[in-house]
Amino acid sequence: MSSDAGAAPSARMIDLFAGPGGLDVAAHWLGISVTGVEWDVDAVATRDAAGLVTRSADVRDLGPELFEGATVLAGGPPCQTFSVAGSGAGRGALDDVLRFVERMGDGDPTVGVDLKKLADERTGLVLEPLRWALAAMDDHRRPYEVIVLEQVPAVLPVWRRMGAVLASRGYEFVADILRAEEFGVPQTRRRAILIAHLHRRPHLPRPTHRPFRRETGSARGDLAPWLPMGPVLAPGAEFVVVSNYGTGGDPKARGRRRHDEPAYTVTGKVSRNKMVTMGGDYIRNLDHRDAGRLQTFPHDYPWAGRDVAQQIGNAIPPRLAVHVLAAALFDHAPDENALNTVVAGDWGEYREGYRAALLGESALSA
Repeated sequence: MSSDAGAAPSARMIDLFAGPGGLDVAAHWLGISVTGVEWDVDAVATRDAAGLVTRSADVRDLGPELFEGATVLAGGPPCQTFSVAGSGAGRGALDDVLRFVERMGDGDPTVGVDLKKLADERTGLVLEPLRWALAAMDDHRRPYEVIVLEQVPAVLPVWRRMGAVLASRGYEFVADILRAEEFGVPQTRRRAILIAHLHRRPHLPRPTHRPFRRETGSARGDLAPWLPMGPVLAPGAEFVVVSNYGTGGDPKARGRRRHDEPAYTVTGKVSRNKMVTMGGDYIRNLDHRDAGRLQTFPHDYPWAGRDVAQQIGNAIPPRLAVHVLAAALFDHAPDENALNTVVAGDWGEYREGYRAALLGESALSA
């Protein structure tokens, strides 16, 4: 399986802006056939090394007509202009983007021209999934049965406006913020998730773990404790990680997290985060291998290309993605014990029984 500029293989799921494979790893674990569309040569190098099916191209140059077998559209458009750590151009253009969504829903053919006038062209990429979804309904093509989108929290208003457009075309949708540590990811990370379904009312996955709070008096007893970063970074050791970003993206407000707490959000600047002893003595800086495990990628995932840390920081944690895809496609929560086993396993030793273990025998007929 490799990148291919020619005809794309048939797939049940198309992953736009697929990156190194956060959603694709989850789909692989769930036994879902997936083709990723990705133009970045470094992310494609990782995908090729991992054996993921890839169409190496710009999402804007393609459309659903090339993937006639797909029933699921997924994607996480680039978030740099919307994220706290980025330039903020997308946040400033939010009103414009929301108007673009409405114009696309109205069938305005001039949207493409006006998108080129945005100060940062990456801001308009967030609209590509809607273009694909609407195009799949045109000319009597088969519409996608399920649409799953993820982005930074600032994009939630865009997802909700897109959901309204999709609802006018027969879909039901749900969109809200999920916290990664509430799904067993050993870091605090918030993502805006949209699930739209053509045949039933979708729901977001329900948390399995408690949200991270230093004060635990209000913790829900029916949920598992959030997972700390210690066993991932240095099992058995006591340490503190000093974050480059700290709070609100301010590099001067360097936060501190203990080994028995979740890590801060993993970004492409992970190597600036320092591990120190409880007394403050320097141990080492974090590296991309740490970042991959904190993101819940397999420990032996074959990272390739340049700027691997940025690839990892841009991805959705596969463990969170399993919960999202299981809810969206199967209306089912994954078995936590099975998920623990899968996440801790080797990438190169995929077991055909993963899907049944994660979702139960009933999922085999889904």
